Amino acid sequence: MPIARTMLSEIDEVPVVRFGDVTLEVELGELKPETKEIARKELRETPDVVREAVKELRDLLKEEKDLLVPIDNDDWLIRFLRPCKFYPESAFELIKRYYNFKVKHAVHYDGLIPSKESNIFNANILTVFPNRDQEGRRILVIELGTKWDTKKVTLDEVFKGCVLFLELAMLEQESQVCGAVVIFDMDGLSLSQTTKFTPAFAKRIVDWLQESVPLRIKNIHIVNQPYIFKMVFALFKPFLKEKLRNRIIFHGTDRQSLHKYLDPEVLPECYGGTRTIPRVNGDQWLQLLVKCDKEYAAINSYGYNKKQEK
Repeated sequence: MPIARTMLSEIDEVPVVRFGDVTLEVELGELKPETKEIARKELRETPDVVREAVKELRDLLKEEKDLLVPIDNDDWLIRFLRPCKFYPESAFELIKRYYNFKVKHAVHYDGLIPSKESNIFNANILTVFPNRDQEGRRILVIELGTKWDTKKVTLDEVFKGCVLFLELAMLEQESQVCGAVVIFDMDGLSLSQTTKFTPAFAKRIVDWLQESVPLRIKNIHIVNQPYIFKMVFALFKPFLKEKLRNRIIFHGTDRQSLHKYLDPEVLPECYGGTRTIPRVNGDQWLQLLVKCDKEYAAINSYGYNKKQEK
């Protein structure tokens, strides 16, 4: 049996790694009472609504004959119902978009497991804070300036690292309800780095965030961006719909602006915060992610035109 209802594989222990005073773990427990209240208020999540929505979504999926999904797993269905506020038709469309995106970009998704992607994590330009923000959201930080050596790390690797992090967050019920925020730290972005961004890459990222991620991305914060970042953002802008565009906030070096959205108590000193625990590096997260290789393999086993192993 899986160690948690939200997992698809039979990992036999909760993935945890410890570094001194810092503990990193996939939080696989049940919803906290206060998060249940958020779910009720914001997502219409009550036992009766959940029961009916799960039944209707399962019936809809039965008609999608060439799509293999864990249709009997209620918690897997709820993973897609939550970002859609328990409207079954919307969740059904999200599931189809999620798997169609994987087919369209199979070159990045086929066999995607953490142990094969150590380069992006060892480069330490992707990390997640061990703590959540004041709203219970996960905080993903992407540093594509000074730390980014374009000769060693490609944007495709950055994308795959982000996919791995968000797939992990999707296992956490707290994250399913509260969502996540992203900090893009563009400190030191150079002209040569900007040339690595292409319209095709920009469209893939926007399509992924807008249409295909079954997780509530609440805000994207751009910090420390130099003037030339305008060239990069210009590539993304044509693909942005109003909802996502309104969630992208530019702060530059104005920490008070950032603190309107993220409490200083949840941020490290480099972002004007007061949190004193050490920053967690990408390679430390990798040690946790690799413990979940089996779960990622299970996630990859589903989709369009996949066959259930006998």
